[in-house]
Amino acid sequence: MARGRIRARIRRSHLYTFACIRAQDAELEEPHQFEGPGYSRIVYCNEPRRHEKKPLNYCTNYISTTKYNIITFLPKAIFEQFRRVANLYFLLAAILSLTDVAPFSALSMIAPLAFVVGLSMAKEALEDWRRFIQDMKVNMRKAKVHKGNGVFGHKPWMKLRVGDVVKVEKDQFFPADLLLLSSSYEDGICYVETMNLDGETNLKVKRALEVTLPLEGDTGFKDFTGKIKCEDPNPNLYTFVGNLEYDRQIYPLDLSQILLRDSKLRNTTYVYGVVIFTGHDSKVMQNATKSPSKRSRIEKQMDKIIYVLFSLLVLISLISSIGFAVKTQFQMPEWWYLQPFVDSKLYDPTQPALSGLFHLVTALILYGYLIPISLYVSIEVVKVLQAMFINQDIHMYDEETGTPAQAR
Repeated sequence: MARGRIRARIRRSHLYTFACIRAQDAELEEPHQFEGPGYSRIVYCNEPRRHEKKPLNYCTNYISTTKYNIITFLPKAIFEQFRRVANLYFLLAAILSLTDVAPFSALSMIAPLAFVVGLSMAKEALEDWRRFIQDMKVNMRKAKVHKGNGVFGHKPWMKLRVGDVVKVEKDQFFPADLLLLSSSYEDGICYVETMNLDGETNLKVKRALEVTLPLEGDTGFKDFTGKIKCEDPNPNLYTFVGNLEYDRQIYPLDLSQILLRDSKLRNTTYVYGVVIFTGHDSKVMQNATKSPSKRSRIEKQMDKIIYVLFSLLVLISLISSIGFAVKTQFQMPEWWYLQPFVDSKLYDPTQPALSGLFHLVTALILYGYLIPISLYVSIEVVKVLQAMFINQDIHMYDEETGTPAQAR
């Protein structure tokens, strides 16, 4: 009866999309013939439990954009800190301060380094914690999912599984990549905003297959089953190839039936769809890059300045050590009041070269504060303050969604 109504008169939705003046031959096409690798994904519609075992053990709908976890934080964060030239230099100086050539106690070298590195690691942990909180806000969003016998109930996004039938209502985001089954329009079209995916503000039209249009209302999915065979997860937002096996017939699928995660339903009361790709298999997450261990241009510029300062430090230390070696060989025996109480190779007139070498190490530690250890801390404080100003900037506030800017 529903099919008869579809063909009986021009629908209001056709007027929006001018579908009434173009041939609707998509469903007259032959099913896609899959050859070679890349088309192995199989989805059993309305039967999510069948995907819990291998080889159909697909990933969950949980997403994470954090750089660290509990296990990797300490080694990765320490590695990030000692990528900085100044920190690496002060680490070497702290190690040398444990030897006899150090002009002062090791604590005076280790404590500032530990403070600087610890403060930077605390900032990294805070930023990653904020990413985790934002991820959990997304993961804990609610979606209406078919629980059986035509009954839909709410479930967190993170618990959605491949094969679940989902009901999405107007102005809601799609929780995963879905195959459109039917909508509030009788001809099965819906309007989608993909601004979060490609930046485009114009609405895109999606159209369900005519064979699934009778799936109207929650109770219509009580006995619904089907099988989808399609391409494997990939980052291409503009193509999709697959087949739907339903009622012993095979129907070709393309991008016009796919609702992508993080796009929003517009001008349509509701749609029904079956989950095809979840979590990091979805196209938006396939396009998302991991939180990079990037270094800003100013940090790279600071490294160049530190190289210059380090070269100057080595030059000063060399001049000082050469002078010390000369004085040790020719004048140390006469300066009895400067001689150490304990015989030491550090001040041996018979081995001036060795004494000069030891003095070089001492000078590198003694003059080491030519390189400012607080430089990176100052930059980190500036970054934190800049993030606070961005988050509170009224000119970066979206009045439509009530969302302020969030510096990550």
